[in-house]
Amino acid sequence: MSDTSPEESPASAEFPAAADGPDFDAMTRDIAEVPAVEVIVTVAVNLMSAAAVKLGLTEEGDKYKDLDEARKLVHALAGLLDASATEISSFHAAPLRDGLKSLQLAFREASIVPDEPGQGPGEKYTGPVYG
Repeated sequence: MSDTSPEESPASAEFPAAADGPDFDAMTRDIAEVPAVEVIVTVAVNLMSAAAVKLGLTEEGDKYKDLDEARKLVHALAGLLDASATEISSFHAAPLRDGLKSLQLAFREASIVPDEPGQGPGEKYTGPVYG
């Protein structure tokens, strides 16, 4: 015989938050404890990782390659880094800028018809990137 009532599913007994919905109060407390610099850096790293996948730079290679999507991600990363340059220290900004430049160069190499200098993804913010 089961300890759960007929209207209570086994899943809700094991995972009460799943039955009641997410605990937004706990999530708000968790995010409130994270410094802004960490949030910015985390978002930047996620954009870099996604761009690398869309550029075909992972082990899977061309399986997920999509230069249109990569362009958007690299451009967003450049905008984020440009906007946050004065907010994050050079300790954090320097490696992110290096990663951005590497992605911009990889995009230029992957493009069949390269963009004019200064017209590549994110170059609006960084200036022209040359290989």
